[in-house]
Amino acid sequence: MDVPETRELTYFVAVAEELHFGRAAQRLGMAQPPLSRAIAQLERRIGVRLLERTSRAVNLTAAGQVFLTESRKALDAVSASVRRAQRAGRTDPKLTLAMKPNGDAGLLDSILRRYRLDADAVDIEVIVCGIGEQVPMLRDGRADVAFLTAPYDDVAGLDTEPLVTQDQVAMVSRAHRLAGRAALTLADLAGEQLPRWPGDDDDVPAADGCPPQVRDLSQLMQLVALGQLVAVLPESVRRHARPDVVCVPLLDAPPTAVVVAWPERTTSRAVAALIRAGAEAAEAAGAGAAGAGAPHRDEHRGQDALA
Repeated sequence: MDVPETRELTYFVAVAEELHFGRAAQRLGMAQPPLSRAIAQLERRIGVRLLERTSRAVNLTAAGQVFLTESRKALDAVSASVRRAQRAGRTDPKLTLAMKPNGDAGLLDSILRRYRLDADAVDIEVIVCGIGEQVPMLRDGRADVAFLTAPYDDVAGLDTEPLVTQDQVAMVSRAHRLAGRAALTLADLAGEQLPRWPGDDDDVPAADGCPPQVRDLSQLMQLVALGQLVAVLPESVRRHARPDVVCVPLLDAPPTAVVVAWPERTTSRAVAALIRAGAEAAEAAGAGAAGAGAPHRDEHRGQDALA
């Protein structure tokens, strides 16, 4: 099979995202004719049509949609290999952990204390990022490990260790009609305005009356306190709730899990040490108690990072 070059994937992603050869060429800093020729050559190379071109529009074919997804993954993998090789070649090794604000279920301090006692530990940098940014950072090599929330974060291509399982609550304004209820169901939230999260129709501008995408917990709480949103969140959010918002249990909402995630086939002993520390901290906090809904762990935890 004639494998495409990284340059060709970069060209295709630009055209597929812009759906316009002129804008894609401008974005890439090149002229349009050679870009058009490169895409045509790519289609010949792989033997399928990726784009439907008319005088007025450029659209992805079904094959093009698949190829866009896989091309992004491939380019991320190339970037990740460079960044990880650069970190591995440093004289002062360091591990980078990505998390959204309060995305650790209160376990981070305990995890870091245990991790620093491990013989395989190295210096660790914690990056607090926006909601939904942890997975891209793992995929493109900016982070070695991340705290994610299942089932909301996409863990495809990642190894994970569940730390704690949580029920969910509805966060509402203290003045909201549901604020005084002892418990709610998802049906009670019918008709309420829910948040737009990163990744929700990223390419579609918000319509009139539609809230902006929520990037962090402070922004979310402000919108909830103003009565503009109702949010469904893990129950650990109670610890950070403002006085003007109320968290009401949701009886039929599926549970969520805080997991620690890292790229598949990682062989780093420092990563394995952090995974072990995470599992031990969760157990010490009672998250792994029998019947609590947390996944079972055994003596092999953390070894997947060395497999």
